[in-house]
Amino acid sequence: MTTTLYRRGRVRTPADPYATALLVDGGTVAWVGSEAAADAMTADTTVDLDDAWVAPAFVDAHVHATSTGIALTGLDLTGAPSLAAALDRVAQAARTARGGVLLGTGWDDTAWPERRPPTAAELDRASYGGVVYLARTDVHSAVASSALLAAAPDARAASGFLADGLVREQAHHVVRRAAYAAVTPAQRCAARRVTLDRAASLGIACVHECGGPDIAGEQDFLDLLALEHPVRRIGYWGELDGVDRAREMGAVGAGGDLFADGSLGSHTACLLEPYLDASGTGDSQLDAEQVARHVTACTTAGLQAGFHAIGDGALAQVMAGIARAAEQVGLAAVRAARHRIEHAEMLSPALIEAMAAHGVVASVQPAFDARWGGEHGMYATRLGPQRARTMNPFAALAAAGVPLALGSDTPVTPLDPWGTLRAAVHHRTPGSGLSARAAFTAHTRGGWRAARIEDTGELALGAPATFAVWELPGELVVQAPDPRLSAWSTDSRAGVAGLPDLISADPVCRLTVVDGQPVSTP
Repeated sequence: MTTTLYRRGRVRTPADPYATALLVDGGTVAWVGSEAAADAMTADTTVDLDDAWVAPAFVDAHVHATSTGIALTGLDLTGAPSLAAALDRVAQAARTARGGVLLGTGWDDTAWPERRPPTAAELDRASYGGVVYLARTDVHSAVASSALLAAAPDARAASGFLADGLVREQAHHVVRRAAYAAVTPAQRCAARRVTLDRAASLGIACVHECGGPDIAGEQDFLDLLALEHPVRRIGYWGELDGVDRAREMGAVGAGGDLFADGSLGSHTACLLEPYLDASGTGDSQLDAEQVARHVTACTTAGLQAGFHAIGDGALAQVMAGIARAAEQVGLAAVRAARHRIEHAEMLSPALIEAMAAHGVVASVQPAFDARWGGEHGMYATRLGPQRARTMNPFAALAAAGVPLALGSDTPVTPLDPWGTLRAAVHHRTPGSGLSARAAFTAHTRGGWRAARIEDTGELALGAPATFAVWELPGELVVQAPDPRLSAWSTDSRAGVAGLPDLISADPVCRLTVVDGQPVSTP
């Protein structure tokens, strides 16, 4: 095995807040220490860090790799200021595609002056009669052109088929399968590589792929896990009663996006009380008995269970089911399994307490709050200001001892680890954010622990050499624990490993290293 000495930098390690050098032997951290001590080290290769910051690499705990790559290289409607502007982008893409299928994502009608999604007829005109699939930003509803609806005739009889080409629930799954059938295996492979390359360029060394029968399908999931690429992929297969299939496919859990409900933006998140801006309480896709059966099977098989749950109604059903499973197989066994809830947005204190008691991991996406939180955001529109202020209670989860793992749910929000940290710390609801240190830990070590991997996420002796090298725009700072004091300090006497201040420009990733192997040199 080869050895590499990284020196003349600033290394974030629990061993020494003033460390400047790191020795890697094969894929393992062999030594961390001072510059003076580094003079005595011998190595096959020496890398001059030139004052760069070395820290554990990020883990994105919730991704959809293939659809992210397609969005990165295709029709992205994120930030379109109006329906008219979105249709203009469709028309431009249609002219470029010259009759090819258009796959788009990212539209959000809540801030458009028209206050409505496109219609099938409007897509037909913009695309010259083409096949068009446009997923809403939350990817829980979409608009399909007439040509696409004709290619998916079963959608009209499925639940969630609405007027004017808008589809949700099962109708959305049917339409999405028809749209993505036009993507060739080579295009899918290229899309996955685009996603993983982008992750590595941002200091992300590992992603949790949340697959399932109604997401991208079995073959896509298998191909992603088998793809030769240094960025690690941890797979979760979201199929009810799918323990055997998850194990066969190499998934670490029968979970991830196993849907207990939908999304707030599409009015499909399951609530205990009705929506403010629409009738009904959304869609419940699992009951407590189904959850209990699934969790029991996963626990017995030694796999993690996991559930997509956003609304308080869905979260109540999931936690009731986990509690029933604990009665059957024992609380200790359920806690040891470290089951997960993805998103976990609309939590009451009682639900948080139940998650902590049962050892449930909260896999959360702080960018959701940055995009949809606040007094006038989408949450407030859907729920009213009072309920909106309860969304994404990261501080309460951390205080209760619920393990946190941060992610993006890309392509819903982009791969952006520093933006994720900024959103987690600067929560739109005062008192709901995390400290910078807690957020960084949740986006590094927390992602590994969420997958039951204990030895990764810190640069300690004997740990895997998985880290990123950053060029910083400013000084490393220590966050003051008392909010009445200045929020940040550069005082080195604190003797605590610092972090970037999350206010100046984002750090730039010079290099990502996974198990000792350099994988990104942007």
